[in-house]
Amino acid sequence: MSLSLLPKLMFPALTAVSPEKLYANGIRLLMLDFDNTIVPYTTNVPAAEMEYWIQSALASPLQICVVSNSKRSRVVEFCRRYGMDCITHARKPFGSGIRRCISRYGCTPETSALVGDQIYTDVLGGNLAGVTSVLVPAIHNHNIWLKLRHLLEQPWIFAAKKRSVQP
Repeated sequence: MSLSLLPKLMFPALTAVSPEKLYANGIRLLMLDFDNTIVPYTTNVPAAEMEYWIQSALASPLQICVVSNSKRSRVVEFCRRYGMDCITHARKPFGSGIRRCISRYGCTPETSALVGDQIYTDVLGGNLAGVTSVLVPAIHNHNIWLKLRHLLEQPWIFAAKKRSVQP
């Protein structure tokens, strides 16, 4: 467990994350944030490239689960449509949803990773839970609050870019 705001890995998009490379590096469970990581807050329809990535990830040897703070039914409906498991009300950065997911899949924190677009929820939550934290840019910061949050994350993103390596 680490009280760190620095992600262990960074990628230019979720679609750049290779499930096969993560698996080769010992990851067995890939947890995915939903809003602004898979789809923007404003839609439930993924871009064609994201839809292809989801299908490829589900066909990989990794176990895939969406772990979202959302309380809306759109996450469950999306996951059902794409044949994905999900945990909602995850309360990231607190670890209850992440620990529930790890337990559900019979994995350990050392063999699990969490991909998300937010430093203060996804990265911090992943680090506190002892999993590999992976940061991707938000798909679309469509309002002033998301833009401000992104601005506040910049020092951590800059520091992480200096030390991040990709598997």
